Amino acid sequence: MHSVSIWLSQLTFAAASGWLAATMFAAPTTCKAPRFPRLTMDQLDEQQKPLAEQIMKVSSVGLGGPYNPMLRSPVLGQRLYDLFYYLRWQTSVPIRLNEFAILVIGRQWRSQVEWFAHAPLAAKAGLSSKVIAQLKAGDRPSEMSEDESVTYDFITELTTARKVSDATYARAKKIFNDQQIVDLTAVAGNYVMVAMMLAMAEETVPSGQEDPFEVCQK
Repeated sequence: MHSVSIWLSQLTFAAASGWLAATMFAAPTTCKAPRFPRLTMDQLDEQQKPLAEQIMKVSSVGLGGPYNPMLRSPVLGQRLYDLFYYLRWQTSVPIRLNEFAILVIGRQWRSQVEWFAHAPLAAKAGLSSKVIAQLKAGDRPSEMSEDESVTYDFITELTTARKVSDATYARAKKIFNDQQIVDLTAVAGNYVMVAMMLAMAEETVPSGQEDPFEVCQK
């Protein structure tokens, strides 16, 4: 019992530290234009255009968001797009939990575009508005189902404590099979990379749309 109490204390601290770190190091977007000018289809070369055509079939932000910098490196961009395609539409993880995992990463990074794009998808997939609202506020949602709770704890431990505890892994094994655990880990890592790409490029939500998080640093 003593060791369990210690582990719970460490987990609570890790989770709290993770949110603090996310707040400290993932600063809100400053009121700047994206670092890469937005491309139009007629500006693209022979390498970029096939990728852009694929993007336009699925993207809610057009050629903006992570796709804008990805088009600057079209070979890499194509490989990333193929990975995105699997992790979004072919993953073994149920879509509600997959989108929830993406939102956990988006909130940690205060990533405007990630949240803008994926909060509606999470809601459409069945994630409750209360869970989404509490996560957006920076809180651990209070009314999660067990599979949502496991997803939240698994992703949060992995990204803040940089490991998954035996207790959380055992809980995950009751919900997910091996492939789903691997895919859940991959989607978290992928959307950290996406958040990094968006932060580097200072990408914004589409013109005329409201930013999910406070935009300008005071």
